[in-house]
Amino acid sequence: MSQWHSIKAKRLLSALLRLGWTVNRQTGSHKVLAKPGWPDVVFAFHDNEEIGPRMLARIAKVTGLTPEDL
Repeated sequence: MSQWHSIKAKRLLSALLRLGWTVNRQTGSHKVLAKPGWPDVVFAFHDNEEIGPRMLARIAKVTGLTPEDL
């Protein structure tokens, strides 16, 4: 069983912002998040969109997010 559960994109974005990620720029629904020492990450989800466990695991791999951060 995965340690990740489905959540709304709005909740994920707020968790990333609490971890020190900032919105570097935005074009439409594509936000480019930046954090010193990490490569930029494109966040292309709408606020009420549900993000599943597999996608959360992929995002966590490139952002350092943990299930406890949510």
